[in-house]
Amino acid sequence: MTDYIAIDCGQHSEFELAIMHKKWLTLSWQLPDEVKQVIKVKPVDLITKDHEEFLEVIDETNETHLIRLDYIECSS
Repeated sequence: MTDYIAIDCGQHSEFELAIMHKKWLTLSWQLPDEVKQVIKVKPVDLITKDHEEFLEVIDETNETHLIRLDYIECSS
């Protein structure tokens, strides 16, 4: 069983629109027991795996990240 907490539908829709429009976002997220990350990214896909949802992003150095949606604290 997972401890994933589904995010608000409105926030999910914002991520979908950012993917469609290839919009860069500044995301803030924190994994358990890790330092908070704040980076500019371009969302490329929403992925569901093992009953959890993830945002696949590319950062400014072309590195790919897979971020669990409920770990994202804010986006702009």
